[in-house]
Amino acid sequence: MTITQQIVTILAVVAGTMLTRFLPFLIFPEGRKPPKYITYLGTVLPYAVIALLVVYCLREAVFASLHGLPELLAIAFIVLLHRWRKNTLLSIAGGTVFYMLLVQNVFG
Repeated sequence: MTITQQIVTILAVVAGTMLTRFLPFLIFPEGRKPPKYITYLGTVLPYAVIALLVVYCLREAVFASLHGLPELLAIAFIVLLHRWRKNTLLSIAGGTVFYMLLVQNVFG
């Protein structure tokens, strides 16, 4: 890429990022209540995204013999850790560390 193309690419990325950050505040200002379907989507979409991420992460896991066992153990660990501490970041970090320990030391 030339310098001009690099600058145009950076400006396009900055403009796209700013648009996605500021557009909701322009469409729904502080005094205006969002429509019911927007509120509904704000309620259900986080759970749908998490379910989609779980399916995406497990898409190539083979659950024959012991190949899917580290994934299942890590999921169980994340669920138990989250129910115990109710801290999303702790659950993500703890589950990642637990999974990596399983894959590198136990099942490696």
